[in-house]
Amino acid sequence: MLYQLREAQRAVLNPLSNWAGSMSQLYTNPYSPLAYMPFANRVSAGFELMYRLGKEYEKPEFGVKSTRIDGREVTVAEQIELSKPFCRLLKFERMLPQALAQRRDDPTVLVFAPLSGHHATLLRDTVRTLLPEHNVYITDWLDARMVSLSHGTFHLDDYIAYAVEFIRHLGPNVHVMSVCQPTVPVLAAVSLMATLRDPQLPRSMTMMGGPIDTRHSPTEVNNLAQKRSFEWFERSVIYRVPSRYPGVGRRVYPGFLQHAGFVAMNPGRHATSHWDFYLDLIRGDLDDAETHRQFYDEYNAVLDLPAEYYLDTIDTVFQRHALPLGQWEVGFEGKRYRVAPEDITDVALFTIEGELDDISGPGQTKAAHELCRNIPSSMQRHLTAAGAGHYGIFSGRRWRELIYPEVRTFIEAHQGNTQQGAAQRKRA
Repeated sequence: MLYQLREAQRAVLNPLSNWAGSMSQLYTNPYSPLAYMPFANRVSAGFELMYRLGKEYEKPEFGVKSTRIDGREVTVAEQIELSKPFCRLLKFERMLPQALAQRRDDPTVLVFAPLSGHHATLLRDTVRTLLPEHNVYITDWLDARMVSLSHGTFHLDDYIAYAVEFIRHLGPNVHVMSVCQPTVPVLAAVSLMATLRDPQLPRSMTMMGGPIDTRHSPTEVNNLAQKRSFEWFERSVIYRVPSRYPGVGRRVYPGFLQHAGFVAMNPGRHATSHWDFYLDLIRGDLDDAETHRQFYDEYNAVLDLPAEYYLDTIDTVFQRHALPLGQWEVGFEGKRYRVAPEDITDVALFTIEGELDDISGPGQTKAAHELCRNIPSSMQRHLTAAGAGHYGIFSGRRWRELIYPEVRTFIEAHQGNTQQGAAQRKRA
């Protein structure tokens, strides 16, 4: 019923927000007499704020059209490498001229974007920063309300199967980067491949701000998962998709609930940001106003999660701590396997945390090193980014200037570290 009420609210707010957007333009357009009325800029700013608070935010585009390589501007084409019912593997093809042909051998990086409410475009800055020196792929998760029931359910085990398939497709000369939530299923996928002695194992894993072991520095997100029972989550936050969407009838964790949770964690900060946006419009500070628009166009665009996947994650990661306790079993290719990170021996591991991360607390990602105890110490690295929050470790100035250079150096150092190991696994 809540989802239906939300749709009714949208039906009311959309015409109102569109009207507010039009009125805002009437009070600023130089051809409109209303633009010359006293306090027209204040009225326009108020209408635009109303428009942005009430509008429906669609999935943004990546918008990565070009990159700069060795001083040359190079066109970038977004291509679908693989298509699955719940995810597309996207490739950012660098259209290299003949003079840069040798750059085709740059390291390949597979970025696993979070399936936790926001679209993969949240990692736009991550992709843009990687592109000049890497061949980049990213998982583009689909909104569950847009996936027909005919495609069946999607569990955490299915996420792991997707991860294995994508790594095999690009491996073994691939470096895996997981941001936030996917650190857990990606570690499980690589562990499973190591257990099976898969010759397509990646060369390295870079894990950023993820809930490997949420017993370390628990955040509000972790505490909520501990305070509420599994049954409460299933009863209180799972709803069926309404009839206007292709996934009608599918059980989902709605994106608007996740968005409300994000805002509730820092309501004062968001209120201040909107007020500052209003003042910027009045003052004519268009650069800051545009920065606000771009951030909230991304932040307010959310997707629904498959209910099975969401509930599996709550149970496995946040309530039972099955991965760090060595009690996690997954179904894969008709059999069940225990997730055994200790089986990984020749995949380099780099963990990155934000000092001020309020979603995955310090120590939660670093715990991967203890689990992957058979990776040689020379192939392990950890970085705590001073002054960085959750989003700062993969987007923004700290990511570009402080964290990315470390990631680049790590990937370069381990670009050839598994050739012998891969050959040994293939013979086995």
